[in-house]
Amino acid sequence: MLQFLILRLMGRTVTAVLTTYCFQMAYLLAGYYYTATGNYDIKWTMPHCVLTLKLIGLAVDYFDGGKDQNSLSSEQQKYAIRGVPSLLEVAGFSYFYGAFLVGPQFSMNHYMKLVRGELTDIPGKIPNSTIPALRRLSLGLVYLVGYTLLSPHITEDYLLTEDYENHPFWFRCVYMLLWGKFVLYKYVTCWLVTEGVCILTGLGFNGFDERGKAMWDACANMKVWLFETTPRFTGTIASFNINTNAWVARYFFKRLKFLGNKELSQGLSLLFLALWHGLHSGYLVCFQMEFLIVIVERQAASLIQESPTLSNLASITVLQPFYYLVQQTIHWLFMGYSMTAFCLFTWDKWFKVYKSIYFLGHVFFLSLLFILPYVHKAMVPRKEKLKKMG
Repeated sequence: MLQFLILRLMGRTVTAVLTTYCFQMAYLLAGYYYTATGNYDIKWTMPHCVLTLKLIGLAVDYFDGGKDQNSLSSEQQKYAIRGVPSLLEVAGFSYFYGAFLVGPQFSMNHYMKLVRGELTDIPGKIPNSTIPALRRLSLGLVYLVGYTLLSPHITEDYLLTEDYENHPFWFRCVYMLLWGKFVLYKYVTCWLVTEGVCILTGLGFNGFDERGKAMWDACANMKVWLFETTPRFTGTIASFNINTNAWVARYFFKRLKFLGNKELSQGLSLLFLALWHGLHSGYLVCFQMEFLIVIVERQAASLIQESPTLSNLASITVLQPFYYLVQQTIHWLFMGYSMTAFCLFTWDKWFKVYKSIYFLGHVFFLSLLFILPYVHKAMVPRKEKLKKMG
């Protein structure tokens, strides 16, 4: 109701956008503050965090709708709201049953296309989407069964036990690696099932590919194959919670362009994401690790690309499976390391686990952050550097 009044009374102004950001985030954080416990809370704040992003996005798109078309990027033009949404439209958009509990995020314009009956592969008729929807549901159920069978045996609570601490160091690392991979399956399950709902209604319709085949991935929150096979952290980020990441890029990261510093914008975006998840210190540690890992991974990739010795080594076909195995081990070990803070929430818990494996993730990536530039200097010939600058 209040968001609807902000749109109507403040109109398409910067004030409306800033008021929306401040009010919606303050309301959400107050909700976290008064309801959060030290465990995973399934309370009204869970669907509300989804709604918070929706309503902020709505305000920004409404603001863009009042600007001159030519001053907007092609992406902003696609999402800008030209008309004035009614209360019923705002309510329908906010509480659409396929997405109000765990997402995915979608724009008001996309929702209104659904309302007008435009999201269909057969113009004028209901979409032929049952089979694609059931495919996502089936895949979601496969993950659900996997998670249900494994969850009694691989738990984050075990990370806090003396038994875990008494095991050898290699065992503690392997357990964290396996747990880190598996703990994400509960999110994968939820998103695949809700994506099926969105596809069934037509909201997942995304036009046709070059072969004229209907695409149903407009609400996809997971790229399952990429998620399961990528050996890189950036690959996991690109395959996981896609719509929320796209939302943050569209309504936060790209809007910080005026700062003129990509790293700063990225850091602030991750800080926003951490606060959006909740007030626990574990969220901040997890997203700080993500920031650090992405920077180091970028440095390492450019080093391998630009150093003739390393790029020759990397292109040896017979060693590819070995490289892949090493990359995957590093990838999922430190994915588990980051997720430990995310899932244990409070300082006393995650600090205890990190201490038991000697803060391996922080030591490994902070060391690389300082060492890699020197390695780059030593291994990349001057010609390559000049070419890059040219």
